[in-house]
Amino acid sequence: MHAVTADEWSRLGGASRGSEAESGIPYNPFVSHAFLSSLEESGSVSAETGWLPRHIVLRGPEGDLQGAMPAYIKSHSMGEYVFDHAWADAFQRAGGNYYPKLQFAAPFTPATGPRLLVRPGPGAESGRRALAAGGRSLCTQLGLSSAHATFVPEAELAAFEAEGYLHRTDQQFHFHNEGYGSYEDFLATLASRKRKQLRKERRSALEGGIEIEWLSGADLSESVWDVFYEFYIDTGNRKWGRPYLTRPFFSLIGERMAEDVLLIMGKREGRYIAGAINFIGGDCLYGRHWGCVEDHPFLHFEVCYHQAIDFAIAKGLKRVEAGAQGEHKLARGYLPATTHSAHYIDHPGLRRAVADYLAREREDVAHIGAVLAEHGPFRKGGTEAGSEGE
Repeated sequence: MHAVTADEWSRLGGASRGSEAESGIPYNPFVSHAFLSSLEESGSVSAETGWLPRHIVLRGPEGDLQGAMPAYIKSHSMGEYVFDHAWADAFQRAGGNYYPKLQFAAPFTPATGPRLLVRPGPGAESGRRALAAGGRSLCTQLGLSSAHATFVPEAELAAFEAEGYLHRTDQQFHFHNEGYGSYEDFLATLASRKRKQLRKERRSALEGGIEIEWLSGADLSESVWDVFYEFYIDTGNRKWGRPYLTRPFFSLIGERMAEDVLLIMGKREGRYIAGAINFIGGDCLYGRHWGCVEDHPFLHFEVCYHQAIDFAIAKGLKRVEAGAQGEHKLARGYLPATTHSAHYIDHPGLRRAVADYLAREREDVAHIGAVLAEHGPFRKGGTEAGSEGE
């Protein structure tokens, strides 16, 4: 990232709050210069972690930056949240070398955002095509098996598909803010039984004198980061074995993008006992990592989901994306949402097999999403109102 200045990167659509008005693309903090450079400088992404930065840039005749795509040479498939382990295994068993491969992504971040970042203007779409083609060419030049753009906005799919990438879908659960004035306004849209359950859940989560704090900007002191890092390490070690983000990473984002960070922290008897880190985009709150040092019933749901809804409503954000997977989010107002990725497979035989698999997988994802949406907590066309005492 040091090969590109923060100022020129910020002119790319979606990469800064200042680019939103001209590009029409909401700011996404995970493709900001501050976030990506903090990953590199902190050692969170490197050859040692299996994420070697190899970003692709598009420059005009005068050398001005016209576009960019965050890119990494990967020696494994960890930290991606779009799983291709079966593809790797099949290719290895057939005598091929699946690794290394190229990954176009915000590392360790299952959040949809621009991958083909371009300067706004009449040449934007051709710039996207050029970047997608550049990714494919780099894959071929380096002799890599494949290139994978994960959590791609639907609007970018055409550019990738035009350059020979295969389309893959998956599913997350997102909260949509329908102009609610308060959490109670949101609850009023739910079936009566669901309202009662969520009110009871929120009361139970805060039993024992637990308080919730929202920390952002100047609140993000080094002592706060020390506490949160303890939470992060504990969860990482228990869940997937390798917490990639180093302690310096949190200090760097605290210096460079503190206004884009929200820590939702649970405190009991003057001590932080749990917390979740969120990033604030142009129209969306992105929930990322959670951890705790004390177990309390429903506290995870309160800190990660209910409080995120509270914040989004208070700040007028359109969505909450609370991370990958998790059908348990459905009962808490997070509905199925389709996510997209694009995959260039160099080997013709592997490409045919993957293309056949993806056609069937897209049908399954669509079917499962429709079924789950029918089981959401919202009222089915009724007009019942919440009653006192719920």
